[in-house]
Amino acid sequence: MAKSLFVKFVSDPKNDSMKTIVGLACAAQAVADGHSVNVFFAAAGVRLLEEKYLDTLDQGMGGGSRMVRTFMDTLIEGGTLHCSFGSVKAVLGHSEGDGALVVPDDQIAWSGPLGVIALAAGSDVQLLY
Repeated sequence: MAKSLFVKFVSDPKNDSMKTIVGLACAAQAVADGHSVNVFFAAAGVRLLEEKYLDTLDQGMGGGSRMVRTFMDTLIEGGTLHCSFGSVKAVLGHSEGDGALVVPDDQIAWSGPLGVIALAAGSDVQLLY
């Protein structure tokens, strides 16, 4: 029976990259298992939307790994991505519409606390990283 999952990344992945990678792995596995997955990137968690940061995480896995990027590709293709515009501006210095993220602007829902509450309230399972 498919569930509705809400996965939120708010912690700075620079503080605990393995926790972040585990979160991406769990979210990607939920998509692969056929669940409805909403992923929200806010605060320093928006770093995961930068190509160069995903490359850094993959390099940390060693041996030319693309594991982290594969997780993100799975989420882009099969999940629904949400993001705080304010966080992207504050943390990354990018603006909506400048094409600086790993996911095209038209494939991400820009939101804030209102969206977080709605997604959390409407989900069966919440995971926070």
